[in-house]
Amino acid sequence: MPAPAETVASRVTQTAAYANSWEHLADELQRLDLLIRLKLVRHRRRQPASPLDQFRGLVVTEMEVESLLADASAPSDDDEFDQSRTEEIALVAILAAIEQRIAERRALSQNNGARLSLAHLEALFQLTPFQQNVLLLALAPQLDRKYEKLYAYLQDDVTRKAPTVDLAMNLFLNSTDQRLEARSAFDPGAALLRFKLLQVPENEAETTPLLSRQLKLDDRMVNFFLDVQRPEARLDRPMALLQQKADPAARVCSDKDQQFVRDFIKSRFSGAGDGNLVVYCRGACRAEKEAFAESIASDLGQRVFVADLVQLTEGPLAFEEALWLAGREALLQPAVLCLENFDTLSGEDLNSQTRLKLIFDVAKACCRQVLLFGRRSWQPRGLLNESIFVDLYFPNPDDSDRKKLWEAITPEQFADDVDFGSLASKFHFTRGQIQDAFVAAADLARLRTAADGKISMDDLEAACRAQSSQKLAALTKHVTPKYTWKDIVLPESVLAQLREICQCVTHRYRVLGEWGFGRRLSLGKGVNALFAGPSGTGKTMGTEIIANELGMDLYKIDLSGVISKYIGETEKNLDRIFAAAEETSAILFFDEADALFGKRSEVRDSHDRYANIEISYLLQKMEEYEGLAILATNLRQNMDDAFLRRLQFVVEFPFPDEYHRKQIWQVLFPAEAPRDEIEFEFLAAQFRFAGGNIKNIVLGAAYLAAADGGRITMNHVMRATSRECHKIGRVFTHDDREKFSEVIQ
Repeated sequence: MPAPAETVASRVTQTAAYANSWEHLADELQRLDLLIRLKLVRHRRRQPASPLDQFRGLVVTEMEVESLLADASAPSDDDEFDQSRTEEIALVAILAAIEQRIAERRALSQNNGARLSLAHLEALFQLTPFQQNVLLLALAPQLDRKYEKLYAYLQDDVTRKAPTVDLAMNLFLNSTDQRLEARSAFDPGAALLRFKLLQVPENEAETTPLLSRQLKLDDRMVNFFLDVQRPEARLDRPMALLQQKADPAARVCSDKDQQFVRDFIKSRFSGAGDGNLVVYCRGACRAEKEAFAESIASDLGQRVFVADLVQLTEGPLAFEEALWLAGREALLQPAVLCLENFDTLSGEDLNSQTRLKLIFDVAKACCRQVLLFGRRSWQPRGLLNESIFVDLYFPNPDDSDRKKLWEAITPEQFADDVDFGSLASKFHFTRGQIQDAFVAAADLARLRTAADGKISMDDLEAACRAQSSQKLAALTKHVTPKYTWKDIVLPESVLAQLREICQCVTHRYRVLGEWGFGRRLSLGKGVNALFAGPSGTGKTMGTEIIANELGMDLYKIDLSGVISKYIGETEKNLDRIFAAAEETSAILFFDEADALFGKRSEVRDSHDRYANIEISYLLQKMEEYEGLAILATNLRQNMDDAFLRRLQFVVEFPFPDEYHRKQIWQVLFPAEAPRDEIEFEFLAAQFRFAGGNIKNIVLGAAYLAAADGGRITMNHVMRATSRECHKIGRVFTHDDREKFSEVIQ
């Protein structure tokens, strides 16, 4: 049992400001002890002692029933009445003194700028004194288990160790009118339950009378009372509290619209007040949006709390509960609340509209400013009647910005061969991807154990390629380029065009960025090329050489996985390919593209109309793509004029003439391959083969020689040539055999 009134009175000391929340809570718990003792004293006056009191909570006696039905104000004939009345008066006086002391110490603490958790909750959620007392009542068993026994005794039930609504009313309220009015404090829309400050067990929420419902605090609220700012554990997966950067303001791009919104928030929403601001941060660059949020949080002296709405939807908690917990966390930190993947919930169906309304209800109740992160355009259309809405676009950094971001990294860590402009042109990275690539490149440099420890261009390009998204692998095939310029044989004019393609990619940052051409273009900032020519003339090899020269990832499109007979699926597949390619800064290679990029047909039926829609959609995505896309076809004559107009390069791969055929034969034989003298001039003159066929012949002859003695002879080449002619349906005449015999001799 609590200490006698005289002992409690001796604890009232001189008034001084609280040093921390725990000192304040200790005084509040002392006040709670006095209230409990006062409750027991009054109970004894009403209900005389009984031998069955030791079984209280297990046995209901007739005397107890009579006392419950008796008039509480009726006089008692018990001899202990005067003593109880004297103790009650003393307790009331001591309680008044402690309450006065708590009020004075809270005021002094507030003047000194101290942050007391209970007082801070009062200000955050506009809590009444009764609501604060209810929170204290629920907190006490979390700090001292003695309160479990006290609550069980007071509630006449050994299993009722948690406080109930009835206990809260009996302890802190003195009249029936007060109790009736206090019932509204436990409404679902009131602060205690709306903001999840109190937890009511699910099995009691509707089936149990209000007075019998138990009240508990979750671990996050207990930690808050003890000044432990650990975020809500149940939201670890879908939410993240961003680490504050050393100078977040320096990370923001010098965008006028962003700076205007930042200044507006600083001037209108930096303190307490009415109204709130909803900023829809639109664009694919997540790092830029987070940097903007960090700059706002820095201005307000807060942190940044990012919640993924997709994970909130799919998580173990109900979406409504998880969202209110997120809003509560933003208030408790305090933090700027950012809701990521917002446009995934911005549909027109009833479920999406319900969730949108809930999002804005939470935003209005918990945050004076909330940032929504999405990719697509969106407008609230009546959902924000009392809030200010701002649509703020966050484009990906252009080539000049990317170059500056690379250069902003500690320059002494890079080797002399690093070309930041080339990196900015080839890899269309966001700020976050650039930072990740730099960290990965630094690791690669350490693995190389370079003498100077500096990051080379090779390290950076390898790290940038490693940023490639796995999304692109679903509909494409990653190709590791092996060929270089010395491996291909083409006319000089064609080679010059291939080198021009590389130059366009490498110097893109200078032309589009520094020279300002990018500001004149809304579309067509990428490099698109058509490689046309017969099969085997080097279209695929040329693509690999370009990828090798640029140090970029090459993905070959699997048309069987793109084209679908179901309406709309082809467009979805193309959209996924180009979206993933933008994230990876990869080269897209559409090989044997005739099936998809054929000439747009005259509309005769619905199938023709839909085929044309697919092609038009592809043309649109080609113009929007800012990377390098290469198309290969054997039938240029099937290309539509509107399609060709959108291509920057059209490279003709001619069928090799005799001079180039000889070069191809010579290039395909490695220097280390053991061979006798091969009549290259004869082979080039006699057989009109493309490079692909010649490669098959040389490789076939090598295998024949490996099984026949270990040296490649003209005889092996002739045998392999004969098989290649038979494979492609070319007639191998008697005159040919005689010529072969002459050469072999």
